[in-house]
Amino acid sequence: SRYYREVLPGEIVKISRYDVQTLDVVPRPEGDPSAFCIFEYVYFARPDSIFEGQMVYSVRKRCGEQLAVEAPVEADLVSTVPESATPAALGYAQKCGLPYVEVLCKNRYVGRTFIQPNMRLRQLGVAKKFGVLSDNFKGKRVVIIDDSIVRGNTISPIIKLLRESGAKEVHIRVASPPIRFPCYMGINIPTKEELIANRPEFHDLANYIGADSVVYLSVEGLVSSVQESIKARQANEDSLKSQKSRVGKIGHCIACLTGEYPVELEW
Repeated sequence: SRYYREVLPGEIVKISRYDVQTLDVVPRPEGDPSAFCIFEYVYFARPDSIFEGQMVYSVRKRCGEQLAVEAPVEADLVSTVPESATPAALGYAQKCGLPYVEVLCKNRYVGRTFIQPNMRLRQLGVAKKFGVLSDNFKGKRVVIIDDSIVRGNTISPIIKLLRESGAKEVHIRVASPPIRFPCYMGINIPTKEELIANRPEFHDLANYIGADSVVYLSVEGLVSSVQESIKARQANEDSLKSQKSRVGKIGHCIACLTGEYPVELEW
């Protein structure tokens, strides 16, 4: 019978035509907590992926719920830019007691925007990438949930599109904290200067992108959304006096958000 699970940090696995064997699990020095990339949960992973015993979709939904607690707003409906932030938008809407309504639909016949050679073409590409479901939001106050705002280019033409199509207000809520620092662990994050969180425009971001308001999820809110069910499961295992060896303290790499790297940089 086939089964799939995560390879544990430090685990050496032998895969042969007959079976899959764990040869060894190398322990972490001084029992340091693991440093699993928190942005896998926010952005990179497929929603049906399972990391650390939890489904990415569920974590994203919790981030949306936490965002609703931290940054509620007077509005008529909650939506998203299809479709990576949908779980967070559903979590936000349910927690706020607002309807989740689609305001944009994807145009399947447009290529990828990020490979366009210049900014103007990228922004045009973004606007062409979506159809507007204007009947759903005309004259209404809209909250758009995004999973992350990295450079700030992509969201501006979308807000403009919604306003031109009759949205009364457009509030942006971001289901992750601002990225401020480079990643030295293999994730391709733009340079510090390109990150909107490090630019002077960030101090008046709502005005810069044309929104009525913009609020990001706090670092603490993200960490608690990610770790909540891991802690509950560990507590449950402890109460069952599980004989299995504990994997170790819970830890996640949040260096791109805080600048505190899990290993010392050697330059």
